[in-house]
Amino acid sequence: MIKVFKFGGASVNSVERIQHLATILEQYQQDKLVLIISAMGKTTNALEKVAEAFYAGNQAEAIQLFHVVKQQHLTTAKYLLVTHYNACHDQLNDFFTEAEWLLHDKPVRNYDYYYDQLVCIGELLSTCIISYFLNEKGLSNTWLDIRDLLRTDDNFRDANVDWDFSAPRIHAAIHEAISQTNCCIVQGFIGSTDENESTTLGREGSDFTAAIVANVLDASGLTIWKDVEGVMNADPRQFPEAQYISELSFEEVIEMAYYGAQVIHPKTIKPLQNKRIPLYVKCFLDTSLPGTAITGKKVKQLPPVIVLKKDQVLMHLHSQDFSFVGEKPLGDLYTIFNETRFRPNLIQTGAINVQLCVDNRAEKLDQLAAKAAAMFDVQIEKGLTLLTIRHYTNELLQKLTAGKQIVLQQQTTETVQVLYHE
Repeated sequence: MIKVFKFGGASVNSVERIQHLATILEQYQQDKLVLIISAMGKTTNALEKVAEAFYAGNQAEAIQLFHVVKQQHLTTAKYLLVTHYNACHDQLNDFFTEAEWLLHDKPVRNYDYYYDQLVCIGELLSTCIISYFLNEKGLSNTWLDIRDLLRTDDNFRDANVDWDFSAPRIHAAIHEAISQTNCCIVQGFIGSTDENESTTLGREGSDFTAAIVANVLDASGLTIWKDVEGVMNADPRQFPEAQYISELSFEEVIEMAYYGAQVIHPKTIKPLQNKRIPLYVKCFLDTSLPGTAITGKKVKQLPPVIVLKKDQVLMHLHSQDFSFVGEKPLGDLYTIFNETRFRPNLIQTGAINVQLCVDNRAEKLDQLAAKAAAMFDVQIEKGLTLLTIRHYTNELLQKLTAGKQIVLQQQTTETVQVLYHE
């Protein structure tokens, strides 16, 4: 059986971490492995700045920013490689040329298109270097360009996968690769259109790629390697007393992600759930820790799961002629959410008004407000925090909201959400 491992940017953000990755893989030399690897560290952010400068018409700045990314990767390759450096350098140059060819042009298409063409380079660079490094270390592997296998539509920055086209190609190419070397390396987060234009898969796209590959290969499991002990019941940076959770169900993880927990995106769960493939979240820094197992089995007696989202905006939508907010206005509102690709974190409806809590993303907020203004009087309240607690206790709720000015509260037997001013 094939195992699928996904390594995120934090796992490959330095020479030491890449060397540690090799140490982990040495424990699995008898297994057939597929590795899905993200861009190194802050590379995606750096390439986003390249795309922004290019699209703003600052060509020289974009080229200079890209030069920094180039040098960082060449330096990493020099530290890691000896005998394989020249071959790696030649392949890296092909990817550099792919970006630079575009940067010497002028933008004539929308920003999202250029974002994808440039940002996708990060995954290609990291997987290239790591593949050569592992081969040099005696961990034989085959590198594949996922863009040749994973077909998407042209919805740039949030592309939809063409499963019918992609599945047989992924299956055939990876099976052929691991029949030769036992290990295959591909990129997360990226794909391409039928016109060979690079695309990205949106938020948590690398995890999604790993789930797609695991589904297509009927893998025995998918392991996502992170720099934490496993899934926690809260963000330890916000709540130092956060607890580690050893077991979760697919359903619970989807609920946690829906409310904004930085665990696993729901779109990653679906391909695994469909084939009952277990998902493991393991600690990259200490492989002896058991990590978290996520399966179809229902888990009882979970600790409270706390999600805190700051910089929230409450939109007050009031019907313009005091007519009821019935099916049509609400239906139109959901159409606007789809058009703007902006999902509310909380909705409360009354007879003649609707209240929406959303992230403070200026451009999306303006679009949503402008479209909603055709049907409603719109008022906006900023500077709010949204607290969500699943499996809450009244004591914990009172403790976390003490001294807060509560604006809105929604509560079921399982979950409570409170929007407040600090």
